[in-house]
Amino acid sequence: MAVATGAIVANLYYSQPLLHQVSVSFGVGTAATSLVVTCTQIGYALGLLLVVPLGDLRPRRSLTAFVFVLCAGFLVLAAAAPTLWLFEVASVAIGCTSVAGQIMLPFAADLAEPGRQGRVVARIMTGLLLGILLARTAAGLVAQLAGWRTIYWVSCGLMIAFALILRRTLPEESERPRIPYRRLVATSIRFLATEPVLRRRAWAGATEFAAFSVLWTSLAFLLSGAPYHYSRAVIGLFGLAGVAGVTMANVAGRLADNEKARLTTTVSAIVLTGSFAILALGRTELVALIVGILVLDIGTQGIQITNQAVIYRIRPEARSRVNSAYMVCYFAGGALGSLSAGLVLAAAGWDGICWLGGGFGALLLAGAVLEHVRPLALPGVEPLAAAS
Repeated sequence: MAVATGAIVANLYYSQPLLHQVSVSFGVGTAATSLVVTCTQIGYALGLLLVVPLGDLRPRRSLTAFVFVLCAGFLVLAAAAPTLWLFEVASVAIGCTSVAGQIMLPFAADLAEPGRQGRVVARIMTGLLLGILLARTAAGLVAQLAGWRTIYWVSCGLMIAFALILRRTLPEESERPRIPYRRLVATSIRFLATEPVLRRRAWAGATEFAAFSVLWTSLAFLLSGAPYHYSRAVIGLFGLAGVAGVTMANVAGRLADNEKARLTTTVSAIVLTGSFAILALGRTELVALIVGILVLDIGTQGIQITNQAVIYRIRPEARSRVNSAYMVCYFAGGALGSLSAGLVLAAAGWDGICWLGGGFGALLLAGAVLEHVRPLALPGVEPLAAAS
């Protein structure tokens, strides 16, 4: 499940190190090309809203396999797109069908033993995070060897393979409750109004992912220009700079199981916000750029793992819908970060990008401080009530 989750979420990030080549291929500017990332994230948010809640209605084994097959079809459309607008349409559809990992995450939480949900979620999230980080490396290397479109053909083959594997190996489930689809989606959104813990965690997720997206949407343009002038393959290798930060996933999972969610959130918010001061030096200093990427990823992963370990305790009978509501906010934040990064990069360069990312980090930190000033108790979880 972890490997499959990483493989399908990677589809959201293949375009990021290729934006310069996509811009040249279609003959368009930086701002227009940056919309490719935004389109993918908007599509993912739609999938989280409209597809993920089905995990509380349909058997998740067959649902997951079906979504993988759909994603494969849209990857073919992206690989063959002759114009930017069609590539962006395909990107929305790819994003919408790359939510299978978010169907499997609550499934894994259901299968976990009591008291180990944080660690189980962390294991799946480690696969997801590696998929996010290695996607850029894979895309850069494949583009260097065979052109930027090839990665979409390769991913199509992977989606078909994982659809077959998951259909065969995921466990069967008992009959799911019969809930009308409209009510299913409406309930997911309603949780944001009725669950204050979910609202706070959704704020943390949205601001964290906005900051993360600011960096990765703009990084390829920095690395392809002066003073670096790196090739597609080298730009893709920068995804490896954050792999060491994946170790934070398992640390955060254990801390969440040990009722340290509030502390982990605050420390991670400080780390993420501070990373943009280091990244500002990366305009001309390679070491600072790599260290800044690593620090940003550590903060990002600490927030995300803690958030998901916490939200799955809110409504155990509706984990797919809770996850849907949270992740819609999460990727809406990411889409805002990507869109604003394209505009700010064109207007204010790398310094503007670092101020923008630091601004999103400050909003994240404000929410973390609120956790200390006005702590909330988790419903139905006595030990966590005082800590989170």
